[in-house]
Amino acid sequence: MGLVTRIGGAGVREIMRRLALALCLAFSLAHAQEPYPSRGIRLVIETSPGGVTDLFGRLIAEGLSQKFSQGVFVDNKPGASGNLAIDFLVRAPADGYTLMIASGGGLVVKPFLERGLTFDVMTDLVPVFNIAQTAHILVVPASVPAKDVGEFIAYAKAQPGQLHYGSAGIGSPPHLSMELFARVAGLKLVHVPYKGVGGALPDLLAGRVQIMSMAIGSARPYLKTGQLRPLAAGAQHRLTNLPDVPTAAEAGVAGWEMSAWFGVFAPRGTPDDIVRLLNRHLQALLADPKLRERLYDAGAEPVGGSAESFAERFRADHRRWGQFIREIGLKTE
Repeated sequence: MGLVTRIGGAGVREIMRRLALALCLAFSLAHAQEPYPSRGIRLVIETSPGGVTDLFGRLIAEGLSQKFSQGVFVDNKPGASGNLAIDFLVRAPADGYTLMIASGGGLVVKPFLERGLTFDVMTDLVPVFNIAQTAHILVVPASVPAKDVGEFIAYAKAQPGQLHYGSAGIGSPPHLSMELFARVAGLKLVHVPYKGVGGALPDLLAGRVQIMSMAIGSARPYLKTGQLRPLAAGAQHRLTNLPDVPTAAEAGVAGWEMSAWFGVFAPRGTPDDIVRLLNRHLQALLADPKLRERLYDAGAEPVGGSAESFAERFRADHRRWGQFIREIGLKTE
């Protein structure tokens, strides 16, 4: 009589069930003990290749690849003001193998200006690391007879409602920044929205637009030629790249501050130990003098810090700009 006959059909099924469970448990334990990362990581970038966000993404992808001995692959997903990249991230498994780099300027205001979002940026994204920030500076074309903020305020008040400022579009950081400046300075300026900073530059350089708030990287070529003149920096401290330009507080408009930050995010549910490990490696990467020099060359200041401090900055900017948008009654079409 065979073993199966002696045990019986039900007994065989129970043995097979227990064996299957044991194999699953052994596989799960082996998988759980597998060091992270054990395969390539996808880094989603919300913009097309060539921009500053793309540059920062490629810098950290290269650095992490060397630290992890695993490939970190850049995946540009531009479109819908960054929504395509965000939607892809929040649908990805929360295992640390899909990350995203994004600029905070548009990210924190999405809930207040966009309808029909398929995600909640404040709950579906996990802040991992604040790589860098680039302060906005107030610039005027050479044709504007103002050498500092005080002179521009006097110049604008002498002709209320006649001076124009450009922006990268309604609700963009340059728009919100100039609305804040106008409020703090008590000015009545006319907003001219463009499709991106690049679209505004020809009119700004020609003097058809008299002032603009923009990131250093976009303004620097024209600062060097003298076509644009810097009036103040929207930062708490003088900038490494523009040490002679006063801060807003030094220039007499202490309530005006605007910096665009760039950070790495993971999907909601990503384990804390993976977030901490990524943060630790990114912090070590940021300490590299060569990488810091690349950031400075792009007009950015390194930031760093813990994931918790980045999360608090994310929440604080969300509260700050959300309140401001409500106060000025800003709405998109």
